[in-house]
Amino acid sequence: MTDADAIRGRVLVEESREAIVVLDDDDRVLHASRRARQAVDGLREGEPLPADLLTGERGVIPLVVPYEVSGRRERLVYLSREGDLAAYEELRAGFTAAVSHELRTPLARLLTLLESTTLPGEDVPALVEQARAEIDQITELIDEVLFLSELESGARVVALGATPVQPVLEEALDELGERAARADVELRLDCDEDVELAIRPRMLRVIARNLAENAIRYAGPGATFTLTVERDADAVVLSGRDDGIGIEEPELPRLFERFYRADRARASRGTGLGLAIVKHIVTQAGGAVEARGARGRGLEVRCELPAP
Repeated sequence: MTDADAIRGRVLVEESREAIVVLDDDDRVLHASRRARQAVDGLREGEPLPADLLTGERGVIPLVVPYEVSGRRERLVYLSREGDLAAYEELRAGFTAAVSHELRTPLARLLTLLESTTLPGEDVPALVEQARAEIDQITELIDEVLFLSELESGARVVALGATPVQPVLEEALDELGERAARADVELRLDCDEDVELAIRPRMLRVIARNLAENAIRYAGPGATFTLTVERDADAVVLSGRDDGIGIEEPELPRLFERFYRADRARASRGTGLGLAIVKHIVTQAGGAVEARGARGRGLEVRCELPAP
């Protein structure tokens, strides 16, 4: 096996959507996918795999694939839990129903606007402009649903090398400058130029845009949104904070749910997927995300990512 083959195999395991563990002949862990490390506490390379994971005692169903490489016997172990498939099907059905519901509202408004253009005395150019806004809303929703589907299908989030953070974030905020000005929201960036992350630039740009767009939509006129990046021990913390209207504290944990909108945001043009996408990217990169804030004290979304 060449070095390139070994690197390729390691990346394939690491980025797998499945919980996969590679074992040697003595059941020691040679490598584990990110999903496996997240699912099994204390899983470490070089240490034995807990025996009850191979016997099904933890409710895990192991699929073992033995093979030989360079004269050594190894095993590839897929770990899945009872009911995983049923839970996935339930989630998929619920997501499909939610998408259908979210599309129905702008489509109904669009139909009403088009029908109004046939009535005498109506301002047709104004109605057409409103119809365009509804089409933009539908397009944005479809784009975000497709992007979320791409993530769930195993799109690569992490990069093989380190990505300089500052240029990507500057570009993301610059693209939103006009929208922020119309909403009377100031965008700021606080990031050292030497900070790097092992995450694809596209994914980093999506995180920055979604955090900023959330503030543009919901923080309120006169608010300031600051995107901050700083090192914290073995992690890099990317935080988006605004000093706007804020949100009721009991609602904070629900902000990352798909299609969830707080009461003050239900009439907005948002899709309800932006922060769900942020959480998906961050967790796939091996990080964690949380929301902080309160009514009248703004909102902060804190993303903690592994340092490269």
